[in-house]
Amino acid sequence: MNPIRHARRWLISRLLGMPGTLRVLMLSVVVGIVAGIGAIVFYTMLDASKSIFLDGIAGYRPQSPGGEPPLFPETATPFRRWMLLLLPAAGGLLSGWVVFRFAPEAEGHGTDAAIEAYHRKGGQVRARVPLVKAVSAALTIGTGGSAGREGPIAQIASGFGSTLARWLELEPRERRILLAAGMAAGVGAIFRAPMAGALFAAEVLYRDLDLEYEILIPSIIASVIAYAVFTSQFGWNPLFVTPDFAFRNPLELVPYLLLAFLLAGGAIAYIKCFYGVHHAFTRLRMPNWLKPAAGGLVVGAIGFALPQALCTGYGPIQRALVHGTALQDRFGSIGAGLLVAIVAGKILTTAFTVGSGGSGGVFGPAIAIGGAIGGAFGMLVEHVVPSLGIQPGAFVIVGMAGFFGAAAKTPISTIIMVSEMTGNYHLLVPSMWVCIIAYMLCHRHTLYIKQIRSRFYAPGHQRNMIEAILQNMTVADVLARMPGPVPVSIAATEPLPSLLARFSRSEQTLFPVTGEDGEVTGMVTQRELRAAISGGDLMHQAMIAADLAVPPVTARPTEPLSQAVRRMTEAGMENLLVTDEADPHHVRAVLSHQDIMSVYDREIGAMG
Repeated sequence: MNPIRHARRWLISRLLGMPGTLRVLMLSVVVGIVAGIGAIVFYTMLDASKSIFLDGIAGYRPQSPGGEPPLFPETATPFRRWMLLLLPAAGGLLSGWVVFRFAPEAEGHGTDAAIEAYHRKGGQVRARVPLVKAVSAALTIGTGGSAGREGPIAQIASGFGSTLARWLELEPRERRILLAAGMAAGVGAIFRAPMAGALFAAEVLYRDLDLEYEILIPSIIASVIAYAVFTSQFGWNPLFVTPDFAFRNPLELVPYLLLAFLLAGGAIAYIKCFYGVHHAFTRLRMPNWLKPAAGGLVVGAIGFALPQALCTGYGPIQRALVHGTALQDRFGSIGAGLLVAIVAGKILTTAFTVGSGGSGGVFGPAIAIGGAIGGAFGMLVEHVVPSLGIQPGAFVIVGMAGFFGAAAKTPISTIIMVSEMTGNYHLLVPSMWVCIIAYMLCHRHTLYIKQIRSRFYAPGHQRNMIEAILQNMTVADVLARMPGPVPVSIAATEPLPSLLARFSRSEQTLFPVTGEDGEVTGMVTQRELRAAISGGDLMHQAMIAADLAVPPVTARPTEPLSQAVRRMTEAGMENLLVTDEADPHHVRAVLSHQDIMSVYDREIGAMG
């Protein structure tokens, strides 16, 4: 036997012999290690791509956030603004060819693909997707495309989790858990936000305020491991450098409330613009691999007029964070007018970069847009109401959280995410205030269209939900909601012609058969009667009910409905007899499969 195959079979046998929880937790460590290494490789590819294309060809060097200095030295290339017209299109062309040649599911922002794989595909992701996504996203972002790292790293790391589970022949439930743990690990590592990464993976799966709690512990383990691996290479500092902002004046909740309305409006505009462009490119009659290049032409035109609208846009946000503080001399200043222009520019460039089929995330641009809205509004409030002592940089942080939390339906994880990215935990109160209000204001709109409403509607939980409902209901509950007449019993000695007459006159589809002592000995249904007629047994006038009767399927009123359904399934019957609790020989009712399904549907409707 092949040594690798032999080692695999040995490993599978050992893992299958473990308790399921221990097996998943151990594999979460492996997923975290590989996701951390993957985040290192992907981040290096991104920086190398920007150094080669934007710096080396166009001489454009977008400012990095304070916690992420460039990995490669600057080139001597002078700034060639006209090259910004062409580079995004060239990157879209290369990226589109790679994606649609090798893995079409790697197009777009990636998070939706991971969500769909979790809910609809049993956690299945093709093994080639992580590599294709990494290369295509590096080409898209490195040439100036307005996209982020969250979607690509989510798809890259979740793809490894899925591949590992498939290689080890794990069941779909464990495969989904490892897929989600990979997504958490990738996001937690590359954004230096391990807790938020785990919460994001559990929260982003649903539109409502719901969490996939089953994946939380594996996701936390994988995210912490990946974060440790990634930061051991690139340092432990947060993504952004921020002053020590704090919330000390309750009156600030008033302008923060107004900010929530602005962010909700901006999030709705962002979502509508994104999917408007996406649908337009879907209908565009041209090869799919060429569409990202066409979108790149529009991005290049906008970038030529407003270079700050290209790439992730973190540089202007870093400058807005330190506006009016001692750190401004280090990072430079920025005005409210430019921030407003960045909001409009980033919404358009992101829509045409990712909506056209380009490969990249939507978290980074959303953070930049939300931060720019918050910064511009904070500067306005500082000017109009100077007595409040507003710090515009604080509004940047809250704007970052509120905008993406509302657009992605992830308010809880985004609050933690932005706190970890900025290293500032003193703005949790205004962040919670703004995030929840903005989330409620644009509740009907979501950036991730593959999200499911809640766990209640999740395909992976439907079996558990059915079992839970049937276990919590009793046979008596069905009888109470669908009362009917007490069924008529027949004697075991009743002749076949008389039995036929009973069936023709009655609405009953099943007759209990009783012996001389009144004990139920069997039951006769229309199925047995049809079999007797078709077999010519009608000519045997001596045939009686006892000859046709089948063993009775019975249930007591206090039994869980799940047991009754299981008993019917095992007997292959569509009906059962409900006997009296005190007198098992007395039949109270006939319960059909249709009766059970009708009550189940009513229960589902009441819960939904």
